[in-house]
Amino acid sequence: MKTFLSRSCLKGIRAINRPVHLAVLSCGILLSPVFRAQSSQLTNVQTVFIIVMENKGWDQIHGNADCPYINNTLLPMASRAERYFTPYDLQPSEPNYIWLEAGTNFGILDDELPAINHISSTNHLVTQLEKAGISWKTYQESYNPNDDPRNDNRPYVARHNPFVFFDDVANDQARLASHVRPYSELVADLQRNAVARYNFITPNLTNDMHSLAPGSGSKEKQGDDWLARELPAILSSATYSNKGALFITWDEDSNGPIGLILLSPLAKGRGYSNNIDYTHSSLLRTLQEIFGVGPLLGDAANATDLSDLFLNDRLRL
Repeated sequence: MKTFLSRSCLKGIRAINRPVHLAVLSCGILLSPVFRAQSSQLTNVQTVFIIVMENKGWDQIHGNADCPYINNTLLPMASRAERYFTPYDLQPSEPNYIWLEAGTNFGILDDELPAINHISSTNHLVTQLEKAGISWKTYQESYNPNDDPRNDNRPYVARHNPFVFFDDVANDQARLASHVRPYSELVADLQRNAVARYNFITPNLTNDMHSLAPGSGSKEKQGDDWLARELPAILSSATYSNKGALFITWDEDSNGPIGLILLSPLAKGRGYSNNIDYTHSSLLRTLQEIFGVGPLLGDAANATDLSDLFLNDRLRL
């Protein structure tokens, strides 16, 4: 199995200044245990929502007065990871979104469009889900369904939509149209109890803390305000109440851990936090364990899952 890092193996994995969960034999080659289902008591997560924010370390969010909703509303009822890192200090955004889908960056180390950085591999999460009969959808804010999602139409950008980089999704127009949807459809889907089991949500460039809006003084406040407006629709839904799980994370930061927040009726919650080393590979492994699909993808095979954030430390398989 290959985990495509390249550029001199990211210069010695940035001098090994981040948690490394791989047994590296040579640049890009790793040991991969066989996928095994856990047993015993299970949390039985039924529906997953993931929201990916942009370019902030946890020290820029936790305790920041510009993030009152995150700090004063979400964290007291959530579980969180204090040591959740970008894998291998990987930058910029695009390879991290792809990593969340496949456990590897396929050698991509820039933010080029899918026309350049398209991926022929079918070894990625949503293809596993479809083969298992599990529904999925991505809700992309400011995406116009009349446009080609492989191209930027700001404030929507393709680099924050990992699915359009995979040829088996992007080159199948029916598949693309049914799974890549405008974020504006989410509320109606929640009200109709018609969301998929796996839902990947990307705010637009001004709402994900990436770009400063005209007249605004804080990217963090823009993102926090968006979460305060948008999350109640998810958290008050029947889908979430029925064993749903909402993960909020950030794509990358160069100076330390990034945030990982879990909200779920099945989470330990009540402000629980741990100091276990995690990366995006941990989130991917957790998703594969929740949905019971394998084999484990790329670096997910060597990562610690997020089960400690749940009530009984077990995930449904």
